[in-house]
Amino acid sequence: MSPLHLRSLACGLGSSVLAVLLAVSLGEEAAETGNDVRPNFILMMVDDLGIGDVGCYGNDTIRTPNIDRLAQEGVKLTQHIAAAPLCTPSRAAFMTGRYPLRSGLGGSGRVQVLLFLGGSGGLPQSEITFAKLLQRQGYSTGIVGKWHLGVSCENRQDHCHHPNQHGFDYFYGLPFTNINDCKPGAGKDILVDLQRALRDLTVLAGLAVATLAAVRFCGLLEISLKVVVLLVALVFLGAAVWYAPFADMRRWNCIIMRNQEVVQQPMDLGTLTQRLMGEAERFVERNQHNPFLLFLSLAHVHVPLFVSEGFAGKSQHGLYGDNVEEADWMIGRMVHVVDRLGLAQNTLLYFTSDHGGHIEDGDARGQRGGWNGIYRGGKGMGGWEGGIRVPGVFRWPGRLPAGRVIDQPTSLMDLYPTLVTLAGGQLPHDRVLDGHDLMPLMEGRVQRSEHEFMFHYCGAHLNAVRWHPPDSDAIFKAHFFTPNFSPEGAGGCYNITLCSCQPALVRHHRPALLFDLARDPSESAPLSPSTEPRYAEALRRVGEAAEAHARTLGPVPEQLTWERVLWRPWLQPCCGTFPFCSCSEANVTTARLG
Repeated sequence: MSPLHLRSLACGLGSSVLAVLLAVSLGEEAAETGNDVRPNFILMMVDDLGIGDVGCYGNDTIRTPNIDRLAQEGVKLTQHIAAAPLCTPSRAAFMTGRYPLRSGLGGSGRVQVLLFLGGSGGLPQSEITFAKLLQRQGYSTGIVGKWHLGVSCENRQDHCHHPNQHGFDYFYGLPFTNINDCKPGAGKDILVDLQRALRDLTVLAGLAVATLAAVRFCGLLEISLKVVVLLVALVFLGAAVWYAPFADMRRWNCIIMRNQEVVQQPMDLGTLTQRLMGEAERFVERNQHNPFLLFLSLAHVHVPLFVSEGFAGKSQHGLYGDNVEEADWMIGRMVHVVDRLGLAQNTLLYFTSDHGGHIEDGDARGQRGGWNGIYRGGKGMGGWEGGIRVPGVFRWPGRLPAGRVIDQPTSLMDLYPTLVTLAGGQLPHDRVLDGHDLMPLMEGRVQRSEHEFMFHYCGAHLNAVRWHPPDSDAIFKAHFFTPNFSPEGAGGCYNITLCSCQPALVRHHRPALLFDLARDPSESAPLSPSTEPRYAEALRRVGEAAEAHARTLGPVPEQLTWERVLWRPWLQPCCGTFPFCSCSEANVTTARLG
C-alpha cells in the first residue's frame, strides 16, 4: 500500500475515533448538565375503557376534552389492537412486545387472569420489559397505578414478579386490580360459582355430620365419639381452607404498595384518585431534568365504579359516564404537568386502554362496563373487534404532526420497539418480538403498517387471524371459533357475564368465518366465495400464517394454572402480623380535584 493510501487510512481512522470520543464526551456532558435530549415517555392506560366511550372516536354524549385535545395535537390510531381481551395477558404483551403465550400468560383452561395476590403466577423474570431496557439506558422509570402481573414466587419477600424486578425504579399503586370485593356492598368477583359450590358442600357436610352425631347420641347407632369429633374437625378444616381466601378478599387483594412495602390494606377507593395523581405528578417533577418513563395505569374504569365528589352525577351516562369523565380529567392533569414544566417538546405522551369494555356488566341502575362503538363483542370475547380494538393517541409537539389519523393495523405491542429505539437502546436478539416501531408510520415516512398478519388469542387458543394484504386496502379477519353468546341472539355472554374459550362454550367454524374489516368493521356480514373474489386465497393465507406463527412458539412454564393462581398464605403481601394485615398511610400526595 502506498504512503498516500496509508496516510488517508490513518486520517480516516483518526476522524472516526475522534467522532466517537466527541459523541461520548457530549453525551457525558449532556448527562452532567441535565441537557439530555433523549425524549421522556408518559404512557397512560385506562382499564376496560371501550373505544366508543371517547369523543375523538365518535362519542358525542360523554365529555372527554383532554383526550380529544391529545388527538387534535398529535396522532390518532384507528386500528390499535390489544394482544388479548383481558387484563393480565394484554398487559404482559404490552410490557414485553410479545404475545402473552410466549410468557406463559395465555391460560389453557378456565383461568385467564391472575386471581390472587397470594398466588405464585406472574410475569416471569426471564422476560425483558421495555422498562428494563430503558433503565439500562439511564432512564428513571416508574409505574403508578395498576400492575396485575404478579408479586411473589416462593415467599412473600422474594417479589419475583414485582414491578421493581421488571425495570421500574419506582412503583406506587395496586399490585392487583380493582374488583367488586374492593368496594363494600358491591358484591364478589373471584370464582363466585366455586364459592357457592364450596359453601353448599360445606353446609351439606355439616348437616351430615350433625345428623350422624344426633343419631349417635340418641343411641340409634354405635359410633365412636372420636370418629364424630374427627368428622366435625374435618368439616371445620375443609370450610376454613376455602373460606379463608374468599371471605376477606378485600384485605387480601385490594391493597396499595409503595415499591415493595404495603402502605394501605385494604385500600380506600375514596382517596385512590388523589393518591395516584399525586404520586404521578411528583414523579414527573422530581425527574424533570433527566430522561424518564412514567406508566400511569389507571384503576378507572374497571368495576366497581368509583368517582370523586367533583364528578359524581355529572355525566349523561350515570356512574360509568362519571368514571370516564374523571379518567379524562386525570389524563388532562398529566398533560398539564408536562406543559407546566416546559417538557412538552421533549415528551412523548401516549393514551390507550388495555382492552375493550365489558358489555355484559350492568345492574338495575344501568350499564357499568362501557361501550365499544360499532365494534362487535367486548372484554373476554377472543378476537371479536370490540374486545381488542382500543384508543391509541400519541402527542409529541415538534416531532409528530398534529391531527394525523392513521387507519392501519397497529398493536399495543408496538410500544416496546418504539420506546426502546427512541431511547437509543438495543432490542433483544435472543427472543421473538411481535411489535414494530411506530415512528416511521406516525411521522409519515412509510404509509403502511408492518403488521401484515396479526394473531388474536382466547387464552392459549388461537382464535382469529388478521391479514392486511400488501397489494390491497382490505383487512381480512378469519375467526376459527367464536364464543357462544347467551341468551340466543344476544351480542354477549350475558348468562355467565363473561365469555370463555372453554370447548363447551365456543363454536368452531369450518371453514373459518371471514370478514373484511375495511368494508365491514362491525363484523356483521361473513364473506363467501360469491361475495369476495379473494375468499379462498384469504383463508389459505391466514392458515399458512397461523402454522408459521405456531412454529415460533416454544414451551414455557404456564403461569395461569390452578396451582399458580390459587391463594397461598405464605405469599400474601401483608402489613402487620399475618393474618391481621391492616395499615393506612396518610394521604400526603394529594392532587387537586376539579
